[in-house]
Amino acid sequence: MGKKRNWSWSSALVGAASAVAATAIISAKPKDPTFHLISIKFTSFKLKPPVVDAELILTVHVTNPNVAPIHYSSTAMSIFYDGSLLGSARVDAGSQQPRSCQVLRLPARLDGLKLAHHGSRFISDVAKREMVLDASVDIGGFAKVLWWNHKFKVHVDSHLTVDPVFLDVLDQENTSQLELFLT
Repeated sequence: MGKKRNWSWSSALVGAASAVAATAIISAKPKDPTFHLISIKFTSFKLKPPVVDAELILTVHVTNPNVAPIHYSSTAMSIFYDGSLLGSARVDAGSQQPRSCQVLRLPARLDGLKLAHHGSRFISDVAKREMVLDASVDIGGFAKVLWWNHKFKVHVDSHLTVDPVFLDVLDQENTSQLELFLT
């Protein structure tokens, strides 16, 4: 027959604490945020030769899948067409709660003269109603975990196909890469 074992509260507490710590570590592992362009809205067209500017509002859905709130500084997103810098969108400083989503409205300005350098390609894109744009941005900030602030940087690359006539987003591929600085 078996030996009778005594119940140990200290062993049970150590086991429970280990399980809680393992669960916390697994769920607290930093995850890359997600970005999704919802819409593009044309706000103005400025024609003052030789300057031709278009102003837009980019509506972006951002998800913070992490267990810590984040605070980020202002930055600019670069927008490219056919490999050339076409314009930029302003990202204002802000914050986002843990495991939450929010919608950002980013004012953007595109340089019409730079677009004119790709005139034949642009006319072709308008005719087929598909225009490919690329965008990239580096967002820096900090995540507050307990009483420590951990600096981070997120690099986002977007490859977008839009309808240049109605500015509908036809397709997109967004990748983000989170770098966490522990010092």
